[in-house]
Amino acid sequence: MSVGVEARREASVWRRGWSFVRRALLLELRIYASIGRFIARRPAIARGSAGFSYHKPVLTVLVIFIVLSAVEIPIVDLIVHGWPVVRVAFLIVGIWGVTWMFGLLCAYLMRPHTVGPDGIRVRQGLEVDLAFSWDDIASVSRARRVDEPKSPRFEVTDASRTLVYRMQDETDIEIELEKPTVVRLPGGGANGGEQIITGVRIWVDDPQAFMDEVRKHL
Repeated sequence: MSVGVEARREASVWRRGWSFVRRALLLELRIYASIGRFIARRPAIARGSAGFSYHKPVLTVLVIFIVLSAVEIPIVDLIVHGWPVVRVAFLIVGIWGVTWMFGLLCAYLMRPHTVGPDGIRVRQGLEVDLAFSWDDIASVSRARRVDEPKSPRFEVTDASRTLVYRMQDETDIEIELEKPTVVRLPGGGANGGEQIITGVRIWVDDPQAFMDEVRKHL
């Protein structure tokens, strides 16, 4: 019995390890895919759909991080100039870090929320991409809210379970679903994998334009 339990534990560890590696590889690929889209000026917007950005609240922070990371490379290189191995290692890590941050910025720019004939796609950064058809959606409303820092990802009441994607602790669009719906979220634990939700709150930089587009279809 103990041998079986130990085997299951070992298999579980391997599954978690593989899941982590797979997710890291996918993130890395999406970084370069986002940079490629940015260079080609081809945002991920389906034909007939309209894209709506959500990056403005964090744009300044991301740009500052990118600039500081880029400035840090020659400074560190000057400090460790006398140790070739260390110098090369720091250069690789530094360039990779700048590339990663720039790719994350490109993901915000090139993977907007979309509204189109097929419904609404909710996106955020590199991983989140949730598609809701118009048949799934009961209502869409403009409702600006500011939550406490580090508020839970899910807002749960007796009758609802709302998924919340904030930008700087704010949302301004609320999407109510017709019925409890299963979505697959990135990562594991309580906030990842398959989750049942009844609605979504998101941030859109131009909520009025978003609502105008929604009214064309809903």
